[in-house]
Amino acid sequence: MMEDSCTPAFVEAPFQRKDSAHPRTLTEEDRDRLKKQDNKIVSDFKQKKLEKEAQRNWDLFYKRNSTNFFKDRHWTAREFEELANTSQKDTPVALLEAGCGVGNFLFPLLQENPYLFIHACDFSPRAVQFVKDNPQYNPDRCNAFQCDLTKDDLRASVPAASVDMATLIFVLSALHPDTMRTALENIHRVLKPGGCVLFRDYGLYDHAMLRFAPGHKLADSFYVRQDGTRAYYFSTDELAKLFTTAGFSVVNNEYVLRETVNKKEGLCVPRVFVQGKFVKTGQKQDVPGTEQDDNGTTSIDKGLDDAEQHSCST
Repeated sequence: MMEDSCTPAFVEAPFQRKDSAHPRTLTEEDRDRLKKQDNKIVSDFKQKKLEKEAQRNWDLFYKRNSTNFFKDRHWTAREFEELANTSQKDTPVALLEAGCGVGNFLFPLLQENPYLFIHACDFSPRAVQFVKDNPQYNPDRCNAFQCDLTKDDLRASVPAASVDMATLIFVLSALHPDTMRTALENIHRVLKPGGCVLFRDYGLYDHAMLRFAPGHKLADSFYVRQDGTRAYYFSTDELAKLFTTAGFSVVNNEYVLRETVNKKEGLCVPRVFVQGKFVKTGQKQDVPGTEQDDNGTTSIDKGLDDAEQHSCST
């Protein structure tokens, strides 16, 4: 779904540090910005409206930007060795890309990995159509379909326990926090035992989080952009809890600290991402505030509140 729109204007600096147990240290100015955000929280009425119109807002995003917004993600195989290793296998590997957008991840990966089959879904019907209209789209190697991970059962389009790995790249942050566990459980059902989720998303105190002006904050670490799309900024602790309660074990879960540079304006800004690998184990753990029906599907407590251009402007 969403990655930061700093990418076209900013370039990656040589500095990048992984294996970090902590997000970046805040300055006094940073702390003041966070305090000011609390002065004007988005109303419950507007938050419910944003949740109701979430799919429409993403569809409008792709209508405005077509296939031109994001660069192809050639970096994913570098960051996740599991993706690079699929090209070395002599048997087909099935991958689920949850939140495929217009195909910036899947088409480069299909070119590099001849034995890979990708199930690709997105919240936005328009984005999925862009994927299918791409000249590189081959139904023999890719199954693209529209899906709301928080409501639609993935097993309607992907056989249960059939996928070797899944990716969540700047996707979970676009969901309301109350629905994140449901989305992870949905993915859990189509993964093979021992299958993994490769994850990268926004981290706590990322530059984009601090740039939001008062009137854009929905809840702790959760914000709305000017176009109505939303962004959540994760700590590694809460990310680990999310995945373990959905039936995964944590293999890797860390902050990635990076600096991006706008040479034209002479700006260097600190970015914070979270990156991890989570493996399907078995039983999900119950947590307060959720209920499970007889089929193991989580229903969020209805009593809970619904509640950078992308992501560097607000």
